[in-house]
Amino acid sequence: MTDHATETFVAHRNLLFTVAYEMLGSAADAEDVLQETWLRWADVDLAEVREERAYLVRITTRLALNRLRTLQRRKEAYVGPWLPEPLLTAPDVAEDVELAESVSMALMLVLETLAPTERAVFVLREVFDFGYDEIAAAVGKTPAAVRQIAHRARRHVDARRPRETVSARETRAALDSFQRALETRDFQALFDVLAPDVVLMSDGGGVKQAALRPITGADKIVRFMLGGIGRTEANLTSAPTLVNGNPGLVLRLDGELDGVMAVRFEGGRITGLYYVRNPEKLTRVGTETALTLG
Repeated sequence: MTDHATETFVAHRNLLFTVAYEMLGSAADAEDVLQETWLRWADVDLAEVREERAYLVRITTRLALNRLRTLQRRKEAYVGPWLPEPLLTAPDVAEDVELAESVSMALMLVLETLAPTERAVFVLREVFDFGYDEIAAAVGKTPAAVRQIAHRARRHVDARRPRETVSARETRAALDSFQRALETRDFQALFDVLAPDVVLMSDGGGVKQAALRPITGADKIVRFMLGGIGRTEANLTSAPTLVNGNPGLVLRLDGELDGVMAVRFEGGRITGLYYVRNPEKLTRVGTETALTLG
């Protein structure tokens, strides 16, 4: 491995991780894909490579597609709802509106409803703005087929993605209100900040207690939360953070990490709560993960 090859891989590593993570929803699997990409890159004759960034993305995409099909089988046997692995991200991710939306829990769950090739095409085209020829080389399709797949995937995602953009000030105010209400077990304050049709998804992976199906409705969610993480005998603390480039909370019970909660806001209220308690998905909570579109 030459110094130039090593420097090139390192220079694009955050991009490659972001591509793999957006395709897989799992940081652990994305890291495995990067390791495999590195091994493949080590055997490449760089004299034959015209565009190194595109070549690396092509390797990563193909490996991620293979792993995505394996992941789908694992998800079929998963206990309860499967949520993407939450990542604590730096403020620069939140400031990049396009990147923050693309890695948000809400959109990542929409991407879960796409077929593997559709997801790869959507991510490369809509998120990273790759050309159809480059995407075709990465997914093993013709450019004409990729155009059709991209159109179909975009229509599918647009019909399901959140449409409203909420200001940072409104988001901060709503999250502060939710955090205070949760820590003080204030029923009415929780009702005030939750939309009537709010949805809660909780992921315990069969290891931690979690609802086996999404819960819809403020009244049901308040009862569920205050009977679980908000139970009166436990000392509940929460710390605001950025989860996948968007506002969220790290929750602790009696000083021990309990989970990470991502939040979706619309119309000044919370419309989505995504609570990850599965310990296997909380290994990155102590450090920020670098994500990038470039």
